[in-house]
Amino acid sequence: MTLPPEIDPGVGPSGAGCVECDASGGWWFHLRRCAACGHVGCCDSSPAQHASAHAAAAGHPIIRSYEPGEAWFWDYRTQDFAEGPELSPPQHHPLDQTVPGPADRVPEDWADRLH
Repeated sequence: MTLPPEIDPGVGPSGAGCVECDASGGWWFHLRRCAACGHVGCCDSSPAQHASAHAAAAGHPIIRSYEPGEAWFWDYRTQDFAEGPELSPPQHHPLDQTVPGPADRVPEDWADRLH
């Protein structure tokens, strides 16, 4: 399989949670990992939607789910699922990390705040 330039399987994830939410004290619903640079951001259902903001700002259109049990890729350009290789581990956030998370920052009315 010839890899598109938007995917670098050798780059690991930036961390266990959304980079921007962790920096600002925010929270997320689900996590997405940039297939080009490993940036971990929150999904479009999350209040801040950092994964798609990163894709637009960095020009990195392909993400992979960073949730346990999910291995799908998404291409923001086509708004459709994409094919991709195994990426550098870890493949998902820590199993003991809550969804939504992190637990100590999730508001009681979190479901009302989803997009």
